[in-house]
Amino acid sequence: MVDQMKEREVTDVATLKALADPLRLAVLGALMKRDPEPMSVKEIAADLDEAPTKLYRHVKQLEQTGLVFVAETRLVSGIVESRYRSAQQSLRLSPQVYAEGEQPPAALGAMLAAMDLVRADFQRNFLAGRIDLTPASQGNLRPSKFAHTTTRLTPERLRKLRARLDEVLDELFAEEESTGPDTVEVTLFALMYAVQPAPQQPAED
Repeated sequence: MVDQMKEREVTDVATLKALADPLRLAVLGALMKRDPEPMSVKEIAADLDEAPTKLYRHVKQLEQTGLVFVAETRLVSGIVESRYRSAQQSLRLSPQVYAEGEQPPAALGAMLAAMDLVRADFQRNFLAGRIDLTPASQGNLRPSKFAHTTTRLTPERLRKLRARLDEVLDELFAEEESTGPDTVEVTLFALMYAVQPAPQQPAED
């Protein structure tokens, strides 16, 4: 029996490559949402509105890297069906995967896949009328938020902003999930990056 981790810190390239695909991330997300109830590939496919044949190799790659595991098997129409669970409740990329020694850093594929997944998920739910961006002041009981800005900050202000974001995220991850008929699924995607000055070009003679 595989023990599920509360949080997994990703440090190796093989796991990063497994995470560098929006569909594999979606499979992992589906399993995390239904945990501790295991899911078959057919059930995952139904949840994601995908064909089961499209998911088998992705699930196998997630299993090979230890991100999911077979929780149980059962006989269905004479065929052994595997049912999977996520091997962790949450994932965190280790700081070492952002190292500048590689071109590009190993984490880039996983981060871009996460962006693609959030984009597709937001578009699907927004077009289906399931996301309301009006503020709470206008009576929205489940307010969402969209903000996009580029500004200039001193190193000190940048460090303070990063620390405040870390506090919010640490508080969110430390809390137990709410349960009840009035709870809603919330996606929070945080990306803040400082662009370094371009290297100076040598002056021409």
